[in-house]
Amino acid sequence: MTLLDASDLSVDVLEAAPRMLGAELVADTPEGEVRVRVVEVEAYRGADDPASHCYRGRTPRNAVMWGPAGHLYVYFVYGMHFCANVVCLTEGEAGAVLLRAGEVISDLGLAHARRPTARGRDAELARGPARLCALLGLGREHNGIDVLSASSPVRLETGQRVPDADVRTGPRVGVAAGQERPWRFWVAGSRAVTPYKAGRARADGPDW
Repeated sequence: MTLLDASDLSVDVLEAAPRMLGAELVADTPEGEVRVRVVEVEAYRGADDPASHCYRGRTPRNAVMWGPAGHLYVYFVYGMHFCANVVCLTEGEAGAVLLRAGEVISDLGLAHARRPTARGRDAELARGPARLCALLGLGREHNGIDVLSASSPVRLETGQRVPDADVRTGPRVGVAAGQERPWRFWVAGSRAVTPYKAGRARADGPDW
């Protein structure tokens, strides 16, 4: 399978996000290879996006989001879960696409062994960014890795591009700021897509 090219991601996040639908995210885990087809993503920019981790500028935590494209930005949220984003745009511009959900296309037995709380439901294995990261074993140590490198333990392959007619877009899930923006993209009909849930407005800034 061919890896995505950096040129596919060195564009605005609203272009890169739908391009990632249908791509295959592959992780080498201790138990074997786990492969998911990306079916839901969310776009986040920098200073013009109040829901972005980069809205208030560059910090040691979010530095990966400034590029180069194709690297993972992994962060810990709610003191419980990891979420993973693929960095986009040109180096020096902040932006990334959150990997929100995937469909397992590798060994389902292995996937269920890694995610026993899915209780036999295939659609639950990687529905939601935290479950996707748990299935693939993504954590803080993967922050900054290049998913466009053949030697990386996590890789983003081209897969089969989703036709425009099958792409849907709508508000991002659970964000408190900028929630009116239709910057979530998903594959129509996929059972792995997360249900929409509006975020609650907060007075202290972006929903980090």
